[in-house]
Order: sequence, then structure tokens, then C-alpha cells
Amino acid sequence: MDSNQILDEIRDINLSYMLLAKQMLREDRVSAMYRLGINQDVADILEQLTSAQLIKMAASNMLLCRFRFDDRLIAEMLSTDSRDQSVAKSHASILMAGKSAEAMI
Repeated sequence: MDSNQILDEIRDINLSYMLLAKQMLREDRVSAMYRLGINQDVADILEQLTSAQLIKMAASNMLLCRFRFDDRLIAEMLSTDSRDQSVAKSHASILMAGKSAEAMI
């Protein structure tokens, strides 16, 4: 994959992510903030973005979304094949919820 292809993919991911985030915030703000791992300030900014601003931000050469976990335990809980997948996912959600929400913008 050449660098232009990678940049195009990043822009597509950014646009999809931001459109999804805005939709989630419109439908259920509290749940969206939890699922996206964002705080009140970032939610306010995302909701107020115009279409032109959203497209401009999506055109960045940096990914605007990121993994919400940075430790091996959560990664293993989410990726391991276990008999009781719902318990592992719930436990991982609890651990991630305990981490502070960070601004993505």
C-alpha cells in the first residue's frame, strides 16, 4: 500500500467514525459518551460541527479515533475465545469505564 492509499483509508475511517459518533450522540448522548470514551466537552464539540467542518477534520492525515485500551489484560479479554464471552466483555467494559475519558480533539 502506498502512502496516498494509506491517507485515503485514514480519511475514510475518520469520516465514518465522526459520522457514527454524531449519530450516536443524537440518539443517546450518555451512552455514546461512554461507548466513545469521550467527555462532555468533546461531545459538545462533535455535536456542533457543521458538515463542512466534519469533512475538513476527517481529511486530517491522523486517525481521530484510537484504541481505548492500552494494557494487555483488556486486549486479551476482548480477543480471547472463551466459553462465556459476555462475562469477559462486561469485565473489559468495567475496566475501560474506570479509565478517564480523554479529549480526541
